[in-house]
Amino acid sequence: MSRDLILQAVISGLLMGLIYALVAVGLTLIFGLMEIVNFAHGEFLMLAMFTAFWFWALGGLDPMLSLPFVAILLAVAGILAHFGIIRRLLKAPMLAQVCGTFGLGVALRAGAQFLWTPDFRTITNPFIAGRVQIGPIFIGQPQLISGGICLLSFAALWWFVTRTETGLGLQATAQDRQAAAVIGIPTERMFALGWAIGLGCVGIAGTMLSTFYYIFPEVGTNFALLAFVAVALGGFGSIAGSLLAGILIGLVESLGGLLL
Repeated sequence: MSRDLILQAVISGLLMGLIYALVAVGLTLIFGLMEIVNFAHGEFLMLAMFTAFWFWALGGLDPMLSLPFVAILLAVAGILAHFGIIRRLLKAPMLAQVCGTFGLGVALRAGAQFLWTPDFRTITNPFIAGRVQIGPIFIGQPQLISGGICLLSFAALWWFVTRTETGLGLQATAQDRQAAAVIGIPTERMFALGWAIGLGCVGIAGTMLSTFYYIFPEVGTNFALLAFVAVALGGFGSIAGSLLAGILIGLVESLGGLLL
């Protein structure tokens, strides 16, 4: 087997791993703040992909242009989910929390199937279509740009969490919500912000995926499973761990497909 094929697989796995990591970081952020596992995470990713698709199909807006709008819409959906459903589950038994988020996912998936049918859709000829050649290596432009945007998103999230007062408030709430409330941190707002940021990351990942991946109501399931694996490997609540685990999963998936 040539080194070129292996290098091609490594680069492809690295770029997909960055997308997996961005999906996973939304999951780990929500769990770190509230200790609730969002079993509807994949369905929100599916909504992000469909939102990008309909921006393109109905408004002619390329995913690169609709990216901020999709991220904002998913962030708003996160806030609505928190105040509408999740807040009521905070003090509920774990089984109720699991049933609540799982039921939300089922409802979103069923709604998508009812409204848009189970048909596969694609965004044809996006602005970033094509491929880049670096020596003997060919890299799809959608994957390359998606990986770069995901990496920038991670850098922005890391800066926000570690360098801003609000980000430090998120960390304090994640470490001890009662102590955070005592010193005046609005924990309820921190919870809502955590959902907004978590699903905003999903919105970015879903929009970038829509440029080169099939869009259908079940699409979020596979990515959600990989996100759960990444969170388990990287540690619940660890942003850096999610990044490294997502990259590892992408590399294993790509190299495994080549070598096996």
